[in-house]
Amino acid sequence: MEKHWIEMTPADPLYLVILILTGAFTGVISGLLGVGGGFIMTPVQYWLLQETGLEPDIAIRIALGTSLFVILLNSISVALKYHEKHAVQWKQATLMGIVGSITSFGGAAVASRLSALTLSTIFGIVVIIGALKIYVTPAVRENGEISSNQMLYILAGVSIGFFSGLLGIGGGVIAIPIMLIFLHFDMRKAVGTSSAVIMFTSFGGSIGYIINGIGQPGLPPYSLGYINLIDWILLVIPGFFGARKGADIAHVVNPEHLKHLFVLLMIYVGLKMIGII
Repeated sequence: MEKHWIEMTPADPLYLVILILTGAFTGVISGLLGVGGGFIMTPVQYWLLQETGLEPDIAIRIALGTSLFVILLNSISVALKYHEKHAVQWKQATLMGIVGSITSFGGAAVASRLSALTLSTIFGIVVIIGALKIYVTPAVRENGEISSNQMLYILAGVSIGFFSGLLGIGGGVIAIPIMLIFLHFDMRKAVGTSSAVIMFTSFGGSIGYIINGIGQPGLPPYSLGYINLIDWILLVIPGFFGARKGADIAHVVNPEHLKHLFVLLMIYVGLKMIGII
């Protein structure tokens, strides 16, 4: 049976409004919780791009690549804001980030060879696992020393970076559980440091999606490899300002309340991407 698409183009008001609101909401979540927000932007773009008539395999890769490129600017905004509040561990973030940027490039290369169904299923499973791990971890930790084991930070960087590139996420949904559980960060330092790590991983992943997408057939207009510049602009401008506002809010809201909201949102998106709801 022939598949019929809803008539929609990137110039349609509904398309524009959905992406602008998604960018603003994602920015606030990024500032609040130290995540890139790809687990929100990727599904929204994936669904919208298919409504314009793009094949699912192309749509998912553009959604992943464009999300990472948005996350790059959002993470810079958030990390600088948390730096002002002395909540970024730059030495640890740099080590994890450099390692992660390399493996993020590799993850993007793998993603460019997987089907939409495989990618969306992996995406959903990883997001749900991250949500469950965050749920069982206290948002506020008693005073104590964070880990000084450099090998743990290297392994964390490998994991964060690879899944960042593979799934088009900054890596916060992987980084924050690792920092809370294995590296003994408290919630606010985990959020701030995660934002700094994401600067590196999103850069490496973005380059990967650009290189692997150049010259591919079926790309929509104004695409730089698997990054669509129209979607990027619509998402990144409201996202940049939303991220700074979210970082301000995070320092006056109970971290446990933020954590529970975050967990519910992640589980919903994960189940949606797997196809359960």
